[in-house]
Amino acid sequence: MSVAPIPSPDPRKETPGLLYVTGGDKRELPFLKASFSVGRKTEKDLMIPDPRVSRDHAMLVREGADFYVLDQNSRHGTFVNGEKVERRRLAKGDRIEFGVRGDNFVIFDPDRNDTDSSSAREFLSQIHSWKPSEAPSAVSELNTLTLFLEAARKLNTSGVLEEVLITLIETALNLTRAERGYVFLSGGDKGQLVLAVGRNKKGEPLTDDSTISHSILREAAHSSSEFLVTDGTDFEKLAGRQSIVAQNLRSVICIPLRRAQLGNKAIGEGEKDLTNETRGVLYLDSHTLSGKLSQVNHEILRTIAQGAATLLENANLVQAEQANRKMQQELSIAAQIQQRLMLVKIPEVPFAKVEARSLPCTEVGGDFFDVIRTQGSLTVVVADVSGKGISAALLASIIQGMIYSQLLLDTPLADVVTSVNRFLCDRVLGEKYATMMMARIHADGGLEYVNCGHVPPLLISSGTVGTPGNSNLPVGLLGDAVYESEYIKLKKDDRWVIVSDGVTEAADQNGDFFGFDRLQASLGDNPAFEEIFVVVNRFCAGTPLNDDCTALELHFTGQ
Repeated sequence: MSVAPIPSPDPRKETPGLLYVTGGDKRELPFLKASFSVGRKTEKDLMIPDPRVSRDHAMLVREGADFYVLDQNSRHGTFVNGEKVERRRLAKGDRIEFGVRGDNFVIFDPDRNDTDSSSAREFLSQIHSWKPSEAPSAVSELNTLTLFLEAARKLNTSGVLEEVLITLIETALNLTRAERGYVFLSGGDKGQLVLAVGRNKKGEPLTDDSTISHSILREAAHSSSEFLVTDGTDFEKLAGRQSIVAQNLRSVICIPLRRAQLGNKAIGEGEKDLTNETRGVLYLDSHTLSGKLSQVNHEILRTIAQGAATLLENANLVQAEQANRKMQQELSIAAQIQQRLMLVKIPEVPFAKVEARSLPCTEVGGDFFDVIRTQGSLTVVVADVSGKGISAALLASIIQGMIYSQLLLDTPLADVVTSVNRFLCDRVLGEKYATMMMARIHADGGLEYVNCGHVPPLLISSGTVGTPGNSNLPVGLLGDAVYESEYIKLKKDDRWVIVSDGVTEAADQNGDFFGFDRLQASLGDNPAFEEIFVVVNRFCAGTPLNDDCTALELHFTGQ
C-alpha cells in the first residue's frame, strides 16, 4: 500500500519574518496581523523616531498569499531595493527603506543568516581557542587578529577594544617569544600613557606596571622609529634605566601604535605629520632573549608595528559605533516618552474650536502646545525652548507641567509667565530661555493674551489678517521682568493663529526663510488650518526642517 507524500506548505502562505536594521542593531519584528504600520507616531507597529520619516509613512499589508508595501503619501518616499515605490509586491529578501536612505531599513522575509549569529559566534569561539604553531607566521597571525576584529564587529560585542588588545599582546608574545606584554594607551588630561591591558606568556593578567621601564615607553612614544629595542646586556647605554637593571631584563621592545604610518614619505606643505599621533605603545620584555636586533626577526616587528595601530583604530571605531547606537536608542526612548507627555487631547467647548500640530526637527523637540479647559474658559499655549535635543525637550516638559497646573486654577496669564520666568532664572541661571504665547478665551469672545518674545499672533477677522500688538521679554532672561496681558474681543468666526519660529524660519534650498510676511499673506485667503504646513512644505521643496515647527489655531465659533 502506497502512502501519498504530504505536500510541503506553500511558503508564501506562512507569516514572513521582518528584520529591522538600524545602525549596527538588528531586531526581529512580528508580522502577525493583516497589516503592519510604519511611521514616526508612537502607536505604529514600527516607530522610527527620525524627522525624515513621516508620522504615517507606510503600511505592509497581506492580500491573499501575497504581501505588499504601500506608501502613505510620505514626504520623503518609500524605497524597495533602492527604487521609490507607491505600491510594490514584496519578494523574499527585499530591502525596504522609509524616507531615510541607508540608516534604517527592513528586510522582508530575511534569510536565516540575517538573524542567526550562531555561526559567527562559533567562529569567534574558534578564534579564542586558537593556538599558534611552533613556527608562527607574522602575517598569518595578524590576519587572525583582523578576522577576530571582524567577527567582533559582526557580533556587536561589548568590550571589543579590550579583547583586541589582549589578542594583540598574546600574538606579539608568541611571535617574539617575549615573557611579558603590555599595551599603554594615550589618555588623561596631558595625554600620558595609561596601562590598558597586560599579559604574561602564560596568558595570565598583569595589572602592575611598576617594574617596567617607563623611560623607554616615553622615548618610544615620541620617537620616529617603527619600534625601539633595548639590549639589557649593553650596560653603557643603560644609564637611567634602573628598572631594566633591577629586573635583570635582557631585552625590551617598544612598538608605538600610531594613527598612521607614513614611513619615509615627505610631509608636504600644509600636511599634518601623522607619525607623531601616537595612540599608544605595545611593550614587551624578556629575561632570556637577547635584545640584539639580529636575534629578533626584523620583519615580524615591522609587521606588528604596521598592523597594530590599524587594529587599535578599528577597535576604537567599534566602540564609537556602540556608543552611538546606545545614544540613538536612548534618544528613541526619550522621544517616545516626550511624545506621550506632549500628547494633548483637545477639549470640546460650545464656543470655540482648536486645531494644533507640532513637527520636531530631531528625535526630541523643544516646542510644545497645550489646551486647558476650565469653568467658562479655554486657554491655549504655544512655547519654544531655546536650543534643540534632550536639554530643550526636558525643559519643555517641565515648563509644560508648570503651566498646566497653574492654568487649571484659572491663574491670571501674567502671573503664570511670571512664575515660569522666576523658576528659569533661579534654577537654569540664564542658560536656557523660552518664548511663549498664551491666550484665554471666554464664552462671550473676550480674549486675554500674553506674548513672551514669541512670533506675533495672527488674527483673521472678516477676511483680513492682523497682528495684535504687545510683546514681553522671553521667560528665563531677567528675574525681575514684568509681564503684562492684553485684552481684545473676538467676533464670531474670528481665528487666532499662533506659530513657532520654526515655521517662519523654515528655509528653502537657497537658505531663504519662509518669513512672517509670507505666512501672513498665505492666511489672507482664509485657508484651512492644515494649509499652513502645505504652504511651508511647498516653499521648502524637500529641504529638511532646521527647527521644530508648531502651529495652533483658535477658532471662535460663538455661542
